[in-house]
Amino acid sequence: MEKIDDLDKQILEIITKNARIPFKDVASECEVSRAAIHQRVQRLIDMGVIVGSGYHVNPKTLGYQTCTYIGIKLEKGSMYSEVVPELDKIPEIVECNFTTGPYTMMVKLYAHDNEHLMQLLNGKIQSIKGVSSTETLISLEQSIKREVPINKGEAILP
Repeated sequence: MEKIDDLDKQILEIITKNARIPFKDVASECEVSRAAIHQRVQRLIDMGVIVGSGYHVNPKTLGYQTCTYIGIKLEKGSMYSEVVPELDKIPEIVECNFTTGPYTMMVKLYAHDNEHLMQLLNGKIQSIKGVSSTETLISLEQSIKREVPINKGEAILP
């Protein structure tokens, strides 16, 4: 099993702050060649440390004014695997987690406004077979959004 060394951590710290940074700039900051950065990043992808890539879209620019977290209680926890595909059909849902605590699952969704949110709740989510109740929490503002700390703790790889 391969390990992540200090150079890998340094690269991860740089690219998680700015995924669009050119490899030549990463190489300069790390004091290694551009080829070394390219090889390291590819290795981190192959190891499953780096997953996905892309751009973050500001939901408000597309008319999604309301960010909402919805706690969902199911009739039985075992219905999770049947409910998830139904939730996946709702494009406004951007996250879904199987949770402990008072809810069986928690979803994050974006709605254009409160009327749209009501349509999603009443017309879609609460009508899914197995959903017994929901609790809605509206986010007033996102204050922190970041990746996990890179240089804290020991990496555990698959």
